[in-house]
Amino acid sequence: MNLSNRMQRVVESQTIAMTKKARELKDNGVDVISLSIGEPDFATPSLIGEAAKVALDNGDTHYPPVLGTLAFRKAIKEKLSRDNNINVEVHEIIVSNGAKQSIFNAVMTVVNPGDEVIIPAPYWVSYPSMVNYAGGTVIEIPTTIENDFKVSAETLKSYITDKTKLIIFSSPCNPSGSVMTTEELACWAEVLRQYPDVLIISDEIYEEIVYVNRPKSLAAFPGMNNRVATVNGLSKGFAMTGWRIGYMAGPKEWIAACEKYQGMISSGANTLGQAAGVISLSSDQSRKEVESMRLAFESRRKLMGALLSEIPGVKVNQPQGAFYFFPDITALLGKKTQDGSIIGDSNELALYILDKAHVATVAGSAFGAPNCLRLSYATSESQISEALKRIKLALSHLN
Repeated sequence: MNLSNRMQRVVESQTIAMTKKARELKDNGVDVISLSIGEPDFATPSLIGEAAKVALDNGDTHYPPVLGTLAFRKAIKEKLSRDNNINVEVHEIIVSNGAKQSIFNAVMTVVNPGDEVIIPAPYWVSYPSMVNYAGGTVIEIPTTIENDFKVSAETLKSYITDKTKLIIFSSPCNPSGSVMTTEELACWAEVLRQYPDVLIISDEIYEEIVYVNRPKSLAAFPGMNNRVATVNGLSKGFAMTGWRIGYMAGPKEWIAACEKYQGMISSGANTLGQAAGVISLSSDQSRKEVESMRLAFESRRKLMGALLSEIPGVKVNQPQGAFYFFPDITALLGKKTQDGSIIGDSNELALYILDKAHVATVAGSAFGAPNCLRLSYATSESQISEALKRIKLALSHLN
């Protein structure tokens, strides 16, 4: 089939690809432990599910507005004011089928062919594909584990040109777990005020999973609210990945464009998920459930960090958010396997670990950092312990 040229610019998510391979092995009876997927292993808190049941019983099953139900947008507005010091009106909020659609909407409605889009690396795997699909030019800013995979304001400024249209970043970051501090974001804002035509997408989907004092959102700084699209959702913090509810708040013109675009693609997000979202964002009991999950992630982080630090050739830093480690595995590249093959890059190392240790990870090349691996600790402590035991043994056979 002769597919469109734009589809040639889209790369399959390697997190999904690795998950596929792990499932194929499982289907063949292999005991595979997955550290590849970015999904909480917790069930959605019951009170959130009950809210959806009530909505169902009340017949709330009809088309919602493309922007989202008024009740949910009001809950988002209150949440942004309460937690993020971001003040928007309900018409400056759009609800989408997951935060991924929110980001895609935002990219497609502002990026023209030839526009430069700055993306600090490592980055979430879908950012570059979205920009490429829109015809934009991705400008990556490399980082290292030594600086916690962060971009300083001075470095950011050095990458901005007269072709820069957009900057996309996440904090907490997938895959590194890095969290931009309030002070670091203040320095970014100071630089960005010098370039008033540059737009920003701030992906804050992991906001609820932080292990330090929660920093300010970029949109909360003076001069930023009229040019920042703040993206969030319910998937990660509320263990609601299957509900597909994300949202974006930003300038009214940008939101209106996203409404028109989403109306053409998918219309509004499901009504039952939005009813559940109201409780998610406004209930004190929901907040307690979220904190309980965060504490479990923090315990798992401590365990995985300790076990990774015991593996020769693996360099580890301490992630401050999300549920990933992103160790530097440069020292392992060039080593030989037992059959004489050479581990040339992180893709080959991830496949070696899957084949020999039966543990699924994701190569750092998927995230713009080819000398790293991403390991998710969104699984039980027993699974983490067994997985790291297997990985340590498999890597010890490299020479």
